[in-house]
Amino acid sequence: MSTFPPKPSAIHSIFGVKKAIIGMVHSLPMPGSPMFKKYTLDQVYEFGIEEALRLKEGGVDGIMLENAWDLPFAKPEELGPETSAALAVLGWEIKRATGLPLGINILANGAMASMATAKACNANFIRVNQWANAYVANEGFIEGKSGQVMRYRSWLQADNVKVFVDVHVKHGSHAIVADRSLAEQARDNEFFDADVLIATGQRTGDATPVSEVKGIQEAVTLPVIIGSGLTVENCRTIMSVADGAVVGSYIKEDGVWWKKISVERLKALMDVVKEVRKS
Repeated sequence: MSTFPPKPSAIHSIFGVKKAIIGMVHSLPMPGSPMFKKYTLDQVYEFGIEEALRLKEGGVDGIMLENAWDLPFAKPEELGPETSAALAVLGWEIKRATGLPLGINILANGAMASMATAKACNANFIRVNQWANAYVANEGFIEGKSGQVMRYRSWLQADNVKVFVDVHVKHGSHAIVADRSLAEQARDNEFFDADVLIATGQRTGDATPVSEVKGIQEAVTLPVIIGSGLTVENCRTIMSVADGAVVGSYIKEDGVWWKKISVERLKALMDVVKEVRKS
């Protein structure tokens, strides 16, 4: 049973459809990250805009912009303002070029930076990998920042920016909160005023178990989307349960996350999604 009063669906209010598909723009390295030296800032912006336009051509309902090539990822307190500044410019250009709803995800768990970026580029939502509780990630110990971020959102007058958060985020160990069940951790996120919950697999591209989606849904009143592993083959099964999906790896050339978006693969996936929406 939910521990928080129900609120209107952020999926419907942002995307205007059920079973929303959010396509990933895995940005080239941002200024300040080790790999940025291989590119110019113009190249970074051009690549991001081109990927966004491919997503629009393929028929997605929204876009999520992520600093995917800022490897190795810094912890939240180590992120510099240059990351937010550059992503805000790119996000603004993507919104202007596509007209689609936009989300921001700054890694690793850069919730404050994501909120600042979203406000600057008029994005619709942010993704936060750890909103409540804590876990051990590749970057080390990562704590939830919900209290800090929600106060910052209020200060920015950015209440229109919705918060999508992961439950059991991929690439991490949740043994530190193993005494709290999946349902309890989902309730924690709802109680801390998240708008949408995300279920993921273990690693980028891994399929999200349907049992995990259902386990979260049974505990909360919020929409639950998947954050990894949607394909043409499993789309009917997963999307019959989930309220939407973030798609990245599968819609890239050869299904490899670091390659360019394949409009053909994306259109094939969207054809199946449209069938599911009718059922």
